[in-house]
Amino acid sequence: MLRNTRTGYGTIAIAFHWTMAVLIVGMLALGIYMHELPPTAPETFQLYQLHKSIGFVVLALALFRLIWRLMNPTPKLPDGMHKLERLAAHLGHVGLYALLFAIPITGWFMVSASPWGIPTVVFNVLPVPHLPIPELLGTKEQAESLFKAFHKYAAFLLIALIVVHIAAALKHHFIARDETLKRMLSTRPANESA
Repeated sequence: MLRNTRTGYGTIAIAFHWTMAVLIVGMLALGIYMHELPPTAPETFQLYQLHKSIGFVVLALALFRLIWRLMNPTPKLPDGMHKLERLAAHLGHVGLYALLFAIPITGWFMVSASPWGIPTVVFNVLPVPHLPIPELLGTKEQAESLFKAFHKYAAFLLIALIVVHIAAALKHHFIARDETLKRMLSTRPANESA
């Protein structure tokens, strides 16, 4: 089953979820690791290029995933959920989507503002132009510093949201014993309404 139903996710939504989960966890780990490396080392340059390349893949997948989500029904939340839990689930998903766009875009702005002017070539194949930096942000160094801070703290916020997201999924599975986690692992719940 490719498309979502009101009871579960289809194959495409599940593939988006897990592909992006692996890429994002990898990106966060790589970002933390790169932060400790000397900036002028040759291996650092290669890791930054890889980080930027995967960042553009994440940005593209986030866009396609959002379009797919808008074109498909969203499976309903379990009936027994409290209103505050429903609100938290909704806000958590909005936050995750917002950060999936904000983090790569601020990274793109950060690279664009860098006085080093290093080009971005996705996987050494596709050149990506720098974004124009508004003059009101001050010098390139000031703009780069601003975007770097936003990129960093947004990544830490994403880590926190991922931890809460995983905890909520486990709570649904082991405590509430509902289908919430199962429907992101299998299309069976979606097929039940077909």
